[in-house]
Amino acid sequence: MKKIEAIIREEKLDAVRAALQNSGYYGITVSEVSGHGREGGLILQWRVGEYKVDFLPKLKVELVVLDEDVARTLNAITSAARTGEMGDGKIFVLPVENAVRVRTGEEGDNAI
Repeated sequence: MKKIEAIIREEKLDAVRAALQNSGYYGITVSEVSGHGREGGLILQWRVGEYKVDFLPKLKVELVVLDEDVARTLNAITSAARTGEMGDGKIFVLPVENAVRVRTGEEGDNAI
């Protein structure tokens, strides 16, 4: 099993969720996060001048998938989240030792 953590633009959540559902994954966790990569933030104009926003709002989408579904899931997320502009996000893939479904006690692949 692998845990996929995708940092995406807020406006891309509906497209990413639909792409994951089309790939057979309905269970996701979404968190509001902030940060920046190469884009380094934004310079905004306000009445009295400019100010810099260093950390931009993003969403983190997390899900656990079977090893054989990693490539398909990554393709679904990147296709749905890509705008071609700087700041589209990042995806991280991490190993998962075990998963437990709290309601039934099922473990491993059966729990996801």
